Parts: sequence; structure tokens; C-alpha cells
Amino acid sequence: MTGSTGPQPPAPALGVYVHIPFCASRCDYCAFATWADRAHLADAYLEALVRDIEGAVARGLPAASTVFVGGGTPSHVPPDGLARVLRAIPRTDDAEVTVECNPEDVTPSLVEVLGTAGVNRLSLGVQSMVPHVLCALGRSHDPASVATAVAAARAAGITNLNLDLIYGAAGESLGDWRATLDAAIDLGPAHVSAYALTVEAGTALAADPRRHPDDDDQADKYALATERLAAAGFDWYEISNWARPGHRCRHNLLYWSQGDYLGFGCAAHSHRQGRRWWNVRTPERYIQAIRSGTSPEAGAEQLDADGRRLEALQLSIRTAYGVPVDALDDDDALALDGLVVRRADRLVLTEQGRLLANEVAVRLR
Repeated sequence: MTGSTGPQPPAPALGVYVHIPFCASRCDYCAFATWADRAHLADAYLEALVRDIEGAVARGLPAASTVFVGGGTPSHVPPDGLARVLRAIPRTDDAEVTVECNPEDVTPSLVEVLGTAGVNRLSLGVQSMVPHVLCALGRSHDPASVATAVAAARAAGITNLNLDLIYGAAGESLGDWRATLDAAIDLGPAHVSAYALTVEAGTALAADPRRHPDDDDQADKYALATERLAAAGFDWYEISNWARPGHRCRHNLLYWSQGDYLGFGCAAHSHRQGRRWWNVRTPERYIQAIRSGTSPEAGAEQLDADGRRLEALQLSIRTAYGVPVDALDDDDALALDGLVVRRADRLVLTEQGRLLANEVAVRLR
């Protein structure tokens, strides 16, 4: 099996997620809480975020060991306003602070502002390095802008870079995907996320079955990603994530280990000790809630002890850490032969198992 196992890093004490819901345009496959027609709300929304965070600090918000700003497109809002939001968040001295950016938005001035606000990791929405595949995905940047963005980030001292890739778009050949992988590797990132294109209800992609991805094609592309990234020195550590040694995303590890995190912004989710809650979905409602001094929480759920234990297994099986051997009974372990492998006292997904992770997850006990 390609990849590495080993002790799971301890979950950080607290993570903070900040949701930025604005985009220049909406990608055909996107089902997130994002809008391309509400940029006029950006200043008011950023101000609401600052007030919300300051209120949490006044109520005792501890220092976060990870911060992740996602969306949407965080690089689409005024950098100084985003920097104000970041400065409002109390952080540990060694906090991992990530901001998602579209490559075409990354300029020397942007990364300088982010760097001075404490950002030490960028996640670039590359998706593909082949022009016709970018077009099929509804992306507006070109491959050259990725290299420009990487160079600008490094010049500003932000060297911990993730490249987000997507495979399975209509018209993407195996050769196209190989070209994307090789071009991404050549840029020397610390981390690569490679996601299979999925069809989400309500998206433009869902409405056009001719462009839906093929399972066998995606399996071949996953195998190629595993091969090329391993050869380039990346360790697999979660179904869709590879990192150079010492550069696993600490914020995402928090999610996969059931750590505590607080979400700020519309549609942001939070978790503390088995209780989950989420905010109102639209930026208008979020702004109004903060201005009126009311909670933006829209709903919540509380997992019981057994539900939390099972969820912990279903999250952990996605990672190189795996699950205890007794998480599967003997009959299920036999039925899943070839999908899991024993490593000391843990069961870890094989490469084939990563393609069929749900088949394993539903048998965990």
C-alpha cells in the first residue's frame, strides 16, 4: 500500500473556521453556500465577522491552534478587511493559519497583507493545469496564473502551499490528468489535495448528465495520483490528501479526529464535545443577526456516546491512522479482504479500499 501510517497527531485544542461566501462566478459543480451577485455586502459582512469574533473573545474564546478561512473565495474580498477579521482571532504562537485563494486573485500586495495578518499557509484552487479542463469545470483562471500565484506567495514568505486539484471533468483524458499532476508537482507545493468531481444536487453539473463523471475513469485517475505523488515524495494521509513530511493540514486533522472548532460566518459549522451547530445560510441573515445582537445559530444536534464513537471510527478510517482491529468483526474483515490491511493493531484502507471507503465505513462497529 502506498502511504504511511503512524500515530495520529493530537487534535489541536481548538480550531476556528471563517466562511467567506462571495465569488466572482459560480463553478458548475459547486453546492457550497456561495454567491456571485452579493459582493456589495462584503464590507458589511467582514464587519459582522469582526463583531461576532470579538463577542466570542469577550465570552472567553481561547487561543486557536488552527484557523482556516474558506468559502466561497476569501481572496475575492478586500484584503485589509479580511486582515481585520484574522487579527480579531486569538491564536497560539504556532497556529496554522490558512486562507483559500483563487490563483488569479493572488498578487504581491494581497499576500503581503495576509502575511502581516499572520497567514502562513495558502490553499490555491487550481483544479486543473489544462485549459480545456478548466473550461469544462467553469473555472476562469489559466495555468500560468498558478505559477504566478505560487511565486508571489513565496516572495512574501508564505511557503506552506496547498494545491487543490479535481479530476473527472468532462473531456479530461488520463493524459490531461497526468499533465495536471506533473505540473502541480513541479511547482513544489508542501501539500496536494486531489478530489474526485462529484455531482451535487441543484448544481449546473447535476442538470447536465452528459458531463457527469465516470467511476472507472475516476478510479484510474486516483491510482495515477497515488503513484505520481508518492514518487514525488508526498505521503498519503487521508483519502484525498497528500503531504510532504511535516506538512499535513492540522486544521483538517482536527475535523477527522473529532476535535473542537468554532465556525464564524453564514453557513459555518461548529463542534464542541459532541454538540454540532450551524449558522444561518445567507450573508444577509448573518449580518442582520450580528447587528441586532442575536445568535446566528440556525440549528444544532447532540450526538450520544454511541453515535459519537461510531462517527469517530467513520472519520478515522479515512486516514492513514485507520481504526482499531476490533472495529470490524471477523466476518466483515474477511468480506473486506483487499480493502483494508492490518498495520500493528490498526486496520488501514488499501488503495482499492480508499476508492470504496463507504463500503468499509458502513461495517464499522
